Amino acid sequence: MNGTPPILLTSSVIAMDQSVCLKNPDSRVFHTLESIEKWMAIYPQGRYVLCDGSGFDFSNLVKVHFPGATIECISFTNSEKLVRELGKGYGEGEIIRYALKNSNFLKNSTWFIKCTAKLWVENFTECINSWNKNFLCHAFFSNVFSVKKTNLEYLDTRFYMTDKNFYLDNLSHVHTYIEGADSGGIEEKFLETLNNMNLEKYLFAVPPVVCGVGGGSGKYYKNSKIRQLKDLLRCRIVLGLNRYRRLFNID
Repeated sequence: MNGTPPILLTSSVIAMDQSVCLKNPDSRVFHTLESIEKWMAIYPQGRYVLCDGSGFDFSNLVKVHFPGATIECISFTNSEKLVRELGKGYGEGEIIRYALKNSNFLKNSTWFIKCTAKLWVENFTECINSWNKNFLCHAFFSNVFSVKKTNLEYLDTRFYMTDKNFYLDNLSHVHTYIEGADSGGIEEKFLETLNNMNLEKYLFAVPPVVCGVGGGSGKYYKNSKIRQLKDLLRCRIVLGLNRYRRLFNID
Protein backbone atom coordinates (compact mmCIF):
# COMPACT_ATOMS: atom_id res chain seq x y z
CA MET A 1 0.00 0.00 0.00
CA ASN A 2 2.87 2.38 0.77
CA GLY A 3 4.33 1.87 -2.71
CA THR A 4 1.61 4.02 -4.26
CA PRO A 5 1.25 7.28 -2.34
CA PRO A 6 -2.14 8.94 -1.95
CA ILE A 7 -2.64 12.27 -3.68
CA LEU A 8 -4.21 14.81 -1.33
CA LEU A 9 -6.35 17.37 -3.16
CA THR A 10 -7.01 20.39 -0.94
CA SER A 11 -10.30 22.14 -1.64
CA SER A 12 -12.44 24.97 -0.37
CA VAL A 13 -15.67 25.28 -2.34
CA ILE A 14 -16.58 28.36 -0.28
CA ALA A 15 -13.80 30.88 -0.80
CA MET A 16 -13.14 32.17 2.71
CA ASP A 17 -10.18 34.24 1.52
CA GLN A 18 -11.96 37.14 -0.15
CA SER A 19 -8.81 38.25 -2.01
CA VAL A 20 -9.22 35.44 -4.57
CA CYS A 21 -10.93 36.10 -7.89
CA LEU A 22 -12.65 32.74 -8.23
CA LYS A 23 -15.41 32.98 -5.63
CA ASN A 24 -18.39 31.30 -7.30
CA PRO A 25 -18.96 27.94 -5.52
CA ASP A 26 -20.38 26.26 -8.62
CA SER A 27 -17.31 27.23 -10.62
CA ARG A 28 -15.02 25.98 -7.87
CA VAL A 29 -16.84 22.63 -7.83
CA PHE A 30 -16.69 22.40 -11.64
CA HIS A 31 -12.95 23.02 -11.77
CA THR A 32 -12.28 20.59 -8.94
CA LEU A 33 -14.12 17.84 -10.82
CA GLU A 34 -12.27 18.87 -13.96
CA SER A 35 -8.94 18.40 -12.20
CA ILE A 36 -9.96 14.94 -10.96
CA GLU A 37 -10.84 13.96 -14.52
CA LYS A 38 -7.37 15.06 -15.62
CA TRP A 39 -5.76 13.15 -12.75
CA MET A 40 -7.70 10.04 -13.77
CA ALA A 41 -6.11 10.24 -17.23
CA ILE A 42 -2.63 10.90 -15.84
CA TYR A 43 -2.64 8.51 -12.87
CA PRO A 44 -5.71 6.23 -13.05
CA GLN A 45 -4.32 3.71 -10.56
CA GLY A 46 -3.85 6.38 -7.91
CA ARG A 47 -5.58 6.73 -4.57
CA TYR A 48 -6.95 10.21 -3.96
CA VAL A 49 -8.04 12.09 -0.87
CA LEU A 50 -10.29 15.06 -1.60
CA CYS A 51 -10.48 17.18 1.54
CA ASP A 52 -12.68 20.28 1.54
CA GLY A 53 -12.22 22.92 4.22
CA SER A 54 -15.56 24.64 3.75
CA GLY A 55 -17.81 21.74 4.73
CA PHE A 56 -18.66 20.69 1.17
CA ASP A 57 -19.07 16.92 0.72
CA PHE A 58 -17.97 15.74 -2.73
CA SER A 59 -18.95 12.10 -2.10
CA ASN A 60 -22.08 11.96 -4.26
CA LEU A 61 -20.56 13.95 -7.11
CA VAL A 62 -17.50 11.73 -7.14
CA LYS A 63 -19.65 8.58 -7.23
CA VAL A 64 -21.59 9.92 -10.20
CA HIS A 65 -18.65 11.27 -12.22
CA PHE A 66 -15.93 8.77 -11.28
CA PRO A 67 -17.61 5.50 -10.29
CA GLY A 68 -14.48 3.40 -10.79
CA ALA A 69 -12.02 5.73 -9.09
CA THR A 70 -10.43 5.26 -5.68
CA ILE A 71 -11.27 8.58 -4.06
CA GLU A 72 -11.83 9.24 -0.37
CA CYS A 73 -13.91 12.38 0.27
CA ILE A 74 -13.73 14.12 3.64
CA SER A 75 -14.69 17.61 4.76
CA PHE A 76 -14.80 19.98 7.71
CA THR A 77 -15.28 23.71 8.21
CA ASN A 78 -12.25 25.93 8.56
CA SER A 79 -12.25 29.07 10.69
CA GLU A 80 -13.59 31.68 8.25
CA LYS A 81 -12.32 34.47 10.49
CA LEU A 82 -8.73 33.19 10.52
CA VAL A 83 -8.66 32.43 6.79
CA ARG A 84 -9.96 35.91 6.03
CA GLU A 85 -7.30 37.45 8.26
CA LEU A 86 -4.33 35.23 7.36
CA GLY A 87 -5.11 34.09 3.82
CA LYS A 88 -5.73 30.87 1.95
CA GLY A 89 -2.31 29.48 2.95
CA TYR A 90 -3.51 29.28 6.53
CA GLY A 91 -6.68 27.52 5.42
CA GLU A 92 -4.70 25.05 3.35
CA GLY A 93 -2.49 24.21 6.31
CA GLU A 94 -5.57 23.42 8.37
CA ILE A 95 -7.00 21.28 5.55
CA ILE A 96 -3.83 19.18 5.39
CA ARG A 97 -3.75 18.86 9.18
CA TYR A 98 -7.36 17.63 9.19
CA ALA A 99 -6.74 15.21 6.33
CA LEU A 100 -3.74 13.65 8.05
CA LYS A 101 -5.85 12.99 11.14
CA ASN A 102 -8.99 11.76 9.39
CA SER A 103 -8.08 10.14 6.08
CA ASN A 104 -7.75 6.35 6.09
CA PHE A 105 -5.57 6.49 2.99
CA LEU A 106 -3.16 8.94 4.62
CA LYS A 107 -3.10 7.05 7.91
CA ASN A 108 -1.92 3.95 6.07
CA SER A 109 0.77 5.58 3.96
CA THR A 110 4.30 6.68 4.87
CA TRP A 111 4.30 9.48 2.27
CA PHE A 112 1.83 11.49 0.26
CA ILE A 113 1.53 13.95 -2.59
CA LYS A 114 -0.25 17.24 -2.15
CA CYS A 115 -1.90 19.18 -4.96
CA THR A 116 -4.27 22.12 -4.71
CA ALA A 117 -7.73 21.24 -6.03
CA LYS A 118 -8.54 22.61 -9.51
CA LEU A 119 -4.98 21.75 -10.58
CA TRP A 120 -3.12 18.77 -12.02
CA VAL A 121 0.46 18.00 -13.09
CA GLU A 122 1.03 16.95 -16.70
CA ASN A 123 4.52 15.48 -16.13
CA PHE A 124 3.50 13.71 -12.95
CA THR A 125 5.23 10.43 -13.87
CA GLU A 126 8.54 12.22 -14.28
CA CYS A 127 8.03 13.98 -10.95
CA ILE A 128 7.18 10.86 -8.97
CA ASN A 129 10.13 8.99 -10.49
CA SER A 130 12.44 11.58 -8.92
CA TRP A 131 11.12 10.98 -5.37
CA ASN A 132 13.91 11.42 -2.79
CA LYS A 133 12.07 9.76 0.13
CA ASN A 134 11.99 13.04 2.09
CA PHE A 135 10.50 16.18 0.52
CA LEU A 136 10.32 17.56 -3.03
CA CYS A 137 8.83 20.77 -4.37
CA HIS A 138 9.37 23.51 -6.92
CA ALA A 139 10.55 27.06 -6.21
CA PHE A 140 10.47 30.54 -7.71
CA PHE A 141 13.77 32.29 -8.43
CA SER A 142 13.82 35.96 -9.40
CA ASN A 143 16.18 37.64 -11.90
CA VAL A 144 17.24 34.38 -13.58
CA PHE A 145 17.35 36.01 -17.03
CA SER A 146 18.67 39.31 -15.69
CA VAL A 147 22.04 40.86 -14.88
CA LYS A 148 20.74 41.31 -11.35
CA LYS A 149 21.53 38.74 -8.67
CA THR A 150 19.31 35.65 -8.80
CA ASN A 151 17.38 35.06 -5.58
CA LEU A 152 15.28 32.21 -4.23
CA GLU A 153 12.04 33.99 -3.35
CA TYR A 154 9.55 31.33 -2.23
CA LEU A 155 8.50 27.70 -2.60
CA ASP A 156 5.64 26.55 -4.80
CA THR A 157 3.19 24.90 -2.41
CA ARG A 158 0.59 24.09 -5.06
CA PHE A 159 2.19 20.68 -5.59
CA TYR A 160 4.76 18.77 -3.60
CA MET A 161 5.71 15.30 -2.35
CA THR A 162 6.57 14.61 1.25
CA ASP A 163 7.35 11.87 3.71
CA LYS A 164 4.49 11.98 6.20
CA ASN A 165 6.69 12.11 9.30
CA PHE A 166 8.85 14.81 7.74
CA TYR A 167 5.75 16.90 7.12
CA LEU A 168 4.35 16.31 10.60
CA ASP A 169 7.65 17.12 12.29
CA ASN A 170 8.63 20.17 10.24
CA LEU A 171 5.82 21.65 8.14
CA SER A 172 2.46 20.84 9.71
CA HIS A 173 2.47 23.98 11.88
CA VAL A 174 4.14 26.40 9.45
CA HIS A 175 0.80 27.99 8.45
CA THR A 176 0.32 29.11 12.06
CA TYR A 177 3.39 31.34 11.72
CA ILE A 178 1.54 33.56 9.25
CA GLU A 179 0.71 36.81 11.03
CA GLY A 180 -0.87 38.72 8.16
CA ALA A 181 -0.20 39.85 4.62
CA ASP A 182 3.00 41.67 5.61
CA SER A 183 4.54 38.58 7.24
CA GLY A 184 4.58 36.55 4.04
CA GLY A 185 2.36 33.66 3.00
CA ILE A 186 2.69 29.92 3.32
CA GLU A 187 5.15 29.83 0.41
CA GLU A 188 7.61 32.09 2.22
CA LYS A 189 7.10 30.30 5.54
CA PHE A 190 7.92 26.94 3.95
CA LEU A 191 11.14 28.43 2.59
CA GLU A 192 12.10 29.98 5.93
CA THR A 193 11.57 26.63 7.65
CA LEU A 194 13.66 24.62 5.19
CA ASN A 195 16.39 27.28 5.21
CA ASN A 196 16.56 27.07 9.00
CA MET A 197 16.95 23.30 8.67
CA ASN A 198 19.72 23.69 6.05
CA LEU A 199 17.85 21.10 4.02
CA GLU A 200 19.37 20.03 0.70
CA LYS A 201 18.12 18.23 -2.44
CA TYR A 202 14.49 19.24 -1.97
CA LEU A 203 13.85 20.94 -5.33
CA PHE A 204 12.70 19.18 -8.49
CA ALA A 205 15.44 19.17 -11.12
CA VAL A 206 12.68 19.24 -13.77
CA PRO A 207 9.86 21.73 -13.05
CA PRO A 208 6.38 20.23 -12.54
CA VAL A 209 4.01 21.28 -15.31
CA VAL A 210 1.12 22.52 -13.17
CA CYS A 211 -2.12 23.03 -15.11
CA GLY A 212 -5.65 24.05 -14.28
CA VAL A 213 -7.33 27.12 -12.84
CA GLY A 214 -5.70 29.20 -10.14
CA GLY A 215 -8.19 30.23 -7.48
CA GLY A 216 -6.39 33.50 -6.94
CA SER A 217 -6.56 34.64 -10.57
CA GLY A 218 -9.62 32.63 -11.62
CA LYS A 219 -7.83 31.84 -14.91
CA TYR A 220 -6.18 28.82 -16.49
CA TYR A 221 -2.42 28.68 -16.20
CA LYS A 222 -0.63 29.26 -19.50
CA ASN A 223 1.62 26.26 -20.07
CA SER A 224 2.59 26.46 -23.72
CA LYS A 225 5.58 24.47 -24.96
CA ILE A 226 7.56 27.70 -25.10
CA ARG A 227 6.66 28.46 -21.47
CA GLN A 228 7.67 24.96 -20.43
CA LEU A 229 11.01 25.24 -22.22
CA LYS A 230 11.59 28.61 -20.58
CA ASP A 231 10.87 27.13 -17.13
CA LEU A 232 13.26 24.25 -17.83
CA LEU A 233 15.95 26.69 -18.99
CA ARG A 234 15.42 28.79 -15.87
CA CYS A 235 15.91 25.68 -13.78
CA ARG A 236 19.11 24.74 -15.65
CA ILE A 237 20.55 28.22 -15.20
CA VAL A 238 19.91 28.17 -11.45
CA LEU A 239 21.42 24.68 -11.25
CA GLY A 240 24.62 26.19 -12.59
CA LEU A 241 24.88 28.55 -9.61
CA ASN A 242 27.02 27.03 -6.85
CA ARG A 243 25.00 28.62 -4.04
CA TYR A 244 21.79 26.91 -5.17
CA ARG A 245 22.97 23.66 -6.76
CA ARG A 246 22.86 21.79 -3.43
CA LEU A 247 19.11 22.46 -3.17
CA PHE A 248 18.26 20.41 -6.28
CA ASN A 249 17.60 16.69 -6.19
CA ILE A 250 20.42 15.63 -8.50
CA ASP A 251 23.24 13.12 -8.13
